[in-house]
Amino acid sequence: MTLQSLLLVAFGGALGACGRFVLSTWLFVPGQFPWPTLAINVLGSFGIGLVWGLGLQQSWFELWGRYLLVIGFLGGFTTFSAFSLEALALIEGGRVLASLSYIVASVLACISAAWIGQLLTSDYL
Repeated sequence: MTLQSLLLVAFGGALGACGRFVLSTWLFVPGQFPWPTLAINVLGSFGIGLVWGLGLQQSWFELWGRYLLVIGFLGGFTTFSAFSLEALALIEGGRVLASLSYIVASVLACISAAWIGQLLTSDYL
C-alpha cells in the first residue's frame, strides 16, 4: 500500500458515499420497499463489472483505476450493510416474504448487473 493508493481510495470513497447519499435521498419513500438500496447495489454491481471489464490488463487500471473506481468509488457507493439491515428490519416487522423477495432480487440483480457490465466490455459483442 502506498500513500497514493490510500488517497485514491479515500477520494473515490468520498465521492461514492456522496453519490449514494444523493441517490438514496432522491429515491427514498418512507415505509416502502427499500428500492433505493436495491437500485444503488444494482448500479454499483453493473459499474464494477463495466469498470473491471474495461480496465483489466490496462495500465491505468493497475496504476489508479482499481483504487479510485473499484475500491474507492464503488466501495463507497454500494450499500451492502444497509441492505442487510433493511432485510432484517423487514423480517422484524413481520414482512418475511418481502424480506426474502428483497434478498433474492438484490443478489440476482446485482450479480446479473456485474455480469452484463463485464459482457459489454468483452469481445463477445
